[in-house]
Amino acid sequence: MTAAPGQTERSVLACGEVRTCLLPSFQALDGRAAAQLLRLRADVHVRLSERPTMYVLSPEILTGVDCRLPTSNGSKVRAVGTVAVRAALTEGRLLQSTAYFSLPAAGPDLRRPWGQYLVRPGLVEPFGKLPQQATAEGMLRGAGRGELDLGMIAEGLLAQLRRHPLLDRRVPFKSSPTRLRWVARRGPKDERASLTNFTVAEGGLRTMELRLPEHIPAASAAGICEDLALHDWLLTTVQHMLDNRLGVADGPPVVEALHPVVVHLLHLWMPRAHVDPALGHLWDVLEEKPGFSRQWENLSRRIRDRLALQAVAMSQEQLSAR
Repeated sequence: MTAAPGQTERSVLACGEVRTCLLPSFQALDGRAAAQLLRLRADVHVRLSERPTMYVLSPEILTGVDCRLPTSNGSKVRAVGTVAVRAALTEGRLLQSTAYFSLPAAGPDLRRPWGQYLVRPGLVEPFGKLPQQATAEGMLRGAGRGELDLGMIAEGLLAQLRRHPLLDRRVPFKSSPTRLRWVARRGPKDERASLTNFTVAEGGLRTMELRLPEHIPAASAAGICEDLALHDWLLTTVQHMLDNRLGVADGPPVVEALHPVVVHLLHLWMPRAHVDPALGHLWDVLEEKPGFSRQWENLSRRIRDRLALQAVAMSQEQLSAR
């Protein structure tokens, strides 16, 4: 069954991709500069929160799409609508962009006028019935040629922001970006939201599957995924820095190697700080396995222990030199 003209079908899937990277600026941006950077629309204010961490969220902009959806079984499903895109900046240092949309179970057999798609932002309609499982798997796999590519849309916004005249395009340390693809399947209103799968793949790719009650907006799903992506980036980056810099470092180079971690990253760990309260419990799954906060605490202890040992060694050298 397809929707009649002017009728909106209940969404059965929400899909998105989050890109996370270090802001190309040697100094972290303050709240005023961050708001200026993320002012994507003149008619909508940037959201700025200073507690418990400085968090700036841009207004959403829309990208019109008319193309095939990625599917795992080769089904050719044409879809038309708008993808919502937004950016976030945490502590003036970590930049994220997210592209996401919702899908109904079925759409019209004929293409609507663009005006009818624009009044339903963030909704993409298939032609006819949506193959839900194949589409969810296809979105997590990634787009092929001619298919809807959320990563490309999110990356386009990142590229635009990186060219902003506020930024000097210098970084205090080297790091690699990460990508998180996510799919949320809709359930009944009285069902509790759940995180059903989280995977880490090569090349900085992660995938995440959720189940959400129908009344939770897709923007809230994007928010929990952004929060997870940010903390996953922190874990990945600090682990990489310790493994590659600290393994062979001794003496004063230890302090030099750890300086970027201590100054720029350690204070950023704060899961759930800016997540919809209805979805905050999803972090409990990640705290059990793989144990995000336990991993972070272990890394923090390694850093503190190495700095303490180096301080003792330096004190002994100074005493010996007298």
